[in-house]
Amino acid sequence: MKLIEATEKDIPLIQDLARRSWENAYADILSGEQMEYMLSEMYSAAEIGSHFQHMDYHYYLIQDENTGSYEGFIGYQHHYEEGTTKLHRIYLVPESKGKGFGKGALQFLNEKVSENDDRRIILNVNKYNAARNFYESQGYRVYDEGTFDVGRGFVMDDYLMEFLIHK
Repeated sequence: MKLIEATEKDIPLIQDLARRSWENAYADILSGEQMEYMLSEMYSAAEIGSHFQHMDYHYYLIQDENTGSYEGFIGYQHHYEEGTTKLHRIYLVPESKGKGFGKGALQFLNEKVSENDDRRIILNVNKYNAARNFYESQGYRVYDEGTFDVGRGFVMDDYLMEFLIHK
């Protein structure tokens, strides 16, 4: 596995990987209408492009070194809160799950967070998304929950999870 820092030229690839992942991960959780709305809002070229303008926001592409194929991506923001990095996005295409890419990406994130003097990683995960089990297997724990308005009458019902980095 190789993590490659993404640039604005990679926005179409990030959009494609997000769509492929979401169509699998959220098929039984979100309506097709909500999924299309959220993908169009959260993964528009303008939205992703704005992230690249923020010095603490980073995207990395997850590549299979054996095949050269892109298996997913990770997007995170250092100093989201004092001492805290927020994992905004980590998505893998369905055929790459169970191959260690997610675990490797989280280990990579832990290193990046440590290098930037944050001591905590937070993320939101939909209450009905099986990814919660994966995060818990990697040492994350639920510390709260929330319902978030994402527009057009749609909401996300999430667990808020954290991982504490011990230096």
